[in-house]
Amino acid sequence: MASDSSVRHPEKLHRPSNPSPRKPAWIRVKAPTSPGFGETWRTVRENKLATVCEEASCPNIGECWARKHATFMILGDICTRACAFCNVATGKPRAVNAAEPDSVARSVAALGLKHVVITSVDRDDLDDGGAGHFARCIAAVRAAAPETTIEVLTPDFRNKSGALEAVIAAAPDVFNHNLETVPRLYPTIRPGARYYHSLRLLDQAKTMDGALFTKSGIMVGLGEERIEVLQVMDDLRAAGVDFLTIGQYLQPTPKHAAVARFVPPDEFDDYKQVAAAKGFLLVASSPLTRSSYHADRDFARLREARGQRTEAG
Repeated sequence: MASDSSVRHPEKLHRPSNPSPRKPAWIRVKAPTSPGFGETWRTVRENKLATVCEEASCPNIGECWARKHATFMILGDICTRACAFCNVATGKPRAVNAAEPDSVARSVAALGLKHVVITSVDRDDLDDGGAGHFARCIAAVRAAAPETTIEVLTPDFRNKSGALEAVIAAAPDVFNHNLETVPRLYPTIRPGARYYHSLRLLDQAKTMDGALFTKSGIMVGLGEERIEVLQVMDDLRAAGVDFLTIGQYLQPTPKHAAVARFVPPDEFDDYKQVAAAKGFLLVASSPLTRSSYHADRDFARLREARGQRTEAG
């Protein structure tokens, strides 16, 4: 639960003029009941960690936690921004927990994860945006579980000097930063961010380490046009991004941005084919795709795809 200093659904969030349409059959998921889900839940609680799976109300939590795959959310559970799509609490964050890197590392080792995703809230209040804490978490996981591959899903660090450099120097296996939507919708959907700054962050990450896999994702169903999605694909390829994820936006509460429409599965298939033709190493595109959904399997596919392209080239 968020503290009294936070607001789960701040008034400044976009208020939809119309309710979201009824969820179609292809977007519904089963409630979590497996033993694996319970073990993951206990490990997260014992180590007093937050997960984006819970905080962002991810529809895939039952499937992922059953496989002992959780996305750890560091730097607290209160965000300094209020995006119109996100269910994470907004307000004044607490002090950074210096013991958190070790807690993340213990959880990774306890769950026996082959691949871990570490993300965070936005921490615009910190001088480095939380980049140093990301680096410490990477180092702690490397020490506790040296065979585990590490994916980081970072905020944009809002031009904090040296922030991106600190994360890349810690040598994650995948650097992920989501564009979330098309540039036209940023003022209402992602007002605290800038599209071209996020794009530049991805480009700089690849420039700093050409061997690093870079990744980004967008949501559809927010009112974007197909031609805008294709332009985002071109922008990401120009920035050297390897892996693109596309998923359906789901409205967390009535106070968040409304779903403009539920994109049918065949349109997701079309986006996948187009993106593959544009040169992405890997594309995940489906109604239930989320940034870290099947991230462990996808990392193996990424390495395989790079190897095949290298041999072909």
